[in-house]
Amino acid sequence: MCNIFASLFKKISIGISLSIITIFIMSPPAGAAPPDFNGGINNEYTYEEYIFLSGEPVKFSGQVTVTERERNNQITTNYRFNLTNAAQEKLTRNVSYITNLAERTDKGQTTTTTSVNSYNEKTTIEGTTYTLDDYQLSQGMIIDNRPASDYYSGNIVGRKIYKVNNQSDITVHFSGRNVGYENFWGGTETQIIDYQILSDRGEAFITSKVSDSKSKTLKYEPHDPSLSSFTGGHARISQQDMIGEYTYNIPYGNGTGIIHLNQEMVPIIERLIVPKFRDLTGHWARDNIERLYSLGVFDETTQFFSPNTVMNRYQFTVGVMKAADIRVLVEPRNQRAPRQAMFSDLDPRDPDYLYIESAVKKGVVNGINSSQFGRKNGLTRAQAVTILIRALGLEDRAPSPGYRTNYVDNAQIPYWAKDSVYVATEIGLIYGDNQNRFNPNQPVTRAEASAMIIRYLNFLENDLKQNYRDDMLFF
Repeated sequence: MCNIFASLFKKISIGISLSIITIFIMSPPAGAAPPDFNGGINNEYTYEEYIFLSGEPVKFSGQVTVTERERNNQITTNYRFNLTNAAQEKLTRNVSYITNLAERTDKGQTTTTTSVNSYNEKTTIEGTTYTLDDYQLSQGMIIDNRPASDYYSGNIVGRKIYKVNNQSDITVHFSGRNVGYENFWGGTETQIIDYQILSDRGEAFITSKVSDSKSKTLKYEPHDPSLSSFTGGHARISQQDMIGEYTYNIPYGNGTGIIHLNQEMVPIIERLIVPKFRDLTGHWARDNIERLYSLGVFDETTQFFSPNTVMNRYQFTVGVMKAADIRVLVEPRNQRAPRQAMFSDLDPRDPDYLYIESAVKKGVVNGINSSQFGRKNGLTRAQAVTILIRALGLEDRAPSPGYRTNYVDNAQIPYWAKDSVYVATEIGLIYGDNQNRFNPNQPVTRAEASAMIIRYLNFLENDLKQNYRDDMLFF
């Protein structure tokens, strides 16, 4: 069921419209999300999960089909499982969920509520048939849509009642939570659910932990032939994998134990354009600059990058927006009057203008005053860090006002930048010099700006995944 939310973020950003999406297990899903609430995992070819109704862990595998229909702020998601095991026993399950969305555009947030629409399930194990007789579920979730990444959290509670050979009952109570994030560079959803199984044989407890992660990474590929116009280039590698774990305690059955699951998708490789700057040989920031150029973050038209010149506010803001592939405002259709620039020193005909307008409207950056953006103004360290943290949406994670940072020049940090400097230091985006000075008003060179944006990308690629997956599952 959680596949709803893997694609939910994109839909929310462009508005709700009627659509039908079908996802077969043989092809990768649109986003990172465990399938349904059973602790199962999948790759392109197969889905697998464990069933504990008989008192023993029984593995089933096969295919799952997901169809999704969206209309009028409501999403209907249908799951169809057709599974077997080594003993040729069968599990069939068809479940439909209804999710209602409530958007708070003024807050940049969306809440959802999910319930069961229809269901049927039948499992046969060693001649015993378990038929789902009643299924109740409630899930509530909050999605915080931030410029560079969407963050979400949900709570789940439910109950299933099974008929055993159409006679006695087995009741399964379950509750848990899911947390996740989604951005251009990756996404992870981790789901932890506790199950209590009640039957005339006694009481059993199961905990499932499952996490689905997708990520995009850059890898440098050397070009070995010497008679060539370039020496190497970067490849963008898209990967997706799922890990799962069942911990069980079944006194009347198999006792206690732990089962681990793991599935990986086949990586997708994209080669990127090759940079050809002539002034980067031996420069400490060469790799950072060439990576960003390959991604299209910097779109230089000359053979010289000028790494030691000062980065300006306009170029840096555009670079941050492009680096995270942040959605740009869409030009209104049938617009008759020419677009008016938000600031007098900006040209709406500039191909990157919409990145600036989007950044201003999303609260990533402000003008230097009410009428000017400061297009050609040099960028300071305080300004650069503030733009990065606001793009991530983490500025509110700083302590209550009145705190001090650990930098010796704390008093020189502008009040509007202090929260961002604190958070950026905590998450490893920035650090002080040898005297532990932040130097907030120091101009940022184009090389230094490139290093900042690369650390920003590494945060989106790696740090979020560790926080939402490894820290949730293993600590």
